[in-house]
Amino acid sequence: MHISAKADYATRALLELARAPEHPLTCEAIASSQGVPFRFLKSVVGELRKAGLVRSQRGCEGGYWLGRRAGEITLLDVARAVDGDLLTLRGAPLDGLDYPGAASGLPDVYRRIEADASAVLAGVTLASLLPAEAREPQPDRSAA
Repeated sequence: MHISAKADYATRALLELARAPEHPLTCEAIASSQGVPFRFLKSVVGELRKAGLVRSQRGCEGGYWLGRRAGEITLLDVARAVDGDLLTLRGAPLDGLDYPGAASGLPDVYRRIEADASAVLAGVTLASLLPAEAREPQPDRSAA
């Protein structure tokens, strides 16, 4: 499995936004903080905005915020937002992949790999990756 630079940069940008949700961050600030190329990050953040994972505001007080709470955004959401299909074979989706004869079972292995990777990524939220001091407080459910 290949993790693209887009998916890596997108996740790192979202984690920066999740770390300080009270104010917007500029792409310049995120790029500088994470040591990623600004121009590339700018296009990645555009894709995240289209997917609803970030929201933006123009102007001198502008920048980017998370589009949803950090606990509601999974790594699978991020990967799909910037890369589309999680696993492809030579750039083609696995849907409908069919091999003849002795290799007939191989497409099912590829699909299982995709399903397993999806399950792992779906189980990890941005909030779970943040250092404890940066996590949003959880509601106290013991009073109920």
